[in-house]
Amino acid sequence: MLKTALKPRWIAGLVFAIAISGVFVLLSQWQFGRSTQAEAPISTTTEEVKPLTAVLEPGDFFHGSVADQMVSATGSYDPQKQVLVPDRFDDGAKGYWVVSAFAVKDAPVLAGAGASAQTWIPVARGWVADPADATAPPSGAIELTGRLLPSEAPLPKTDPGPGRASAASVAELINVWEVSSYPGLVAAASERAGSTEVGAAASAGEIKPLRVGPQPPAQKVNWLNLFYSVEWVVFAGFALFIWWRLVKDDYRRTLEDALDADEAAAAGEPAGTNSSNRNPTDPKVQS
Repeated sequence: MLKTALKPRWIAGLVFAIAISGVFVLLSQWQFGRSTQAEAPISTTTEEVKPLTAVLEPGDFFHGSVADQMVSATGSYDPQKQVLVPDRFDDGAKGYWVVSAFAVKDAPVLAGAGASAQTWIPVARGWVADPADATAPPSGAIELTGRLLPSEAPLPKTDPGPGRASAASVAELINVWEVSSYPGLVAAASERAGSTEVGAAASAGEIKPLRVGPQPPAQKVNWLNLFYSVEWVVFAGFALFIWWRLVKDDYRRTLEDALDADEAAAAGEPAGTNSSNRNPTDPKVQS
């Protein structure tokens, strides 16, 4: 059969079958990629900056619909209320988030907190590689703009040490700072004193601004595209099977022709005579 497969026409047929299979495989990869492609949201307002006081209420549950929302707030930092959150990365480098308490101006006060109480929100001001690089927050009235993030869960049975927090957890930080807080935190994008940028974005030191973008939508498997991807693989295999079957049929015809020639030679008939075309009244056939 190998000799049959090495005929020029079947070699050309194999090349053609491989080319067809390659196209089918590429179509399968394309369909597979589409089956796991995250669908873009129809509309989003997370990049539209909204007042923090209009988006979230202190003491309220943090709703998923406000996650990643860009917010603005006016207030001031307390330099005594600042911690470092470890195991944060920037371009692959491991370091710390610098998280400071921000007193939000005109924010609602929780019931029972007292008329003079303030409502705070943790603000991740920037990233540092070394704890010694963490600078004090800017003083005075600050206009803050950043991305609203949900609180992380504190790490159980963990002693982060003085000036540290196990995670960017509101529950952990309000116990350390002893303040009333919003149920989320802000990753700062801009901190301005008047018209002057005073945050990490304008810092010449080692504190680097955070680059926290909106989370991509969850991926959903498109089963129809996944089925199509498998179907194209089957087609690719079928193209090679058709070539193999044609070669096999040609090989069998060659064997049958050779057998007919041997039978004809044994019966004294001209080579190439097919037994199906013989005259049934021929005495040689009847015998």
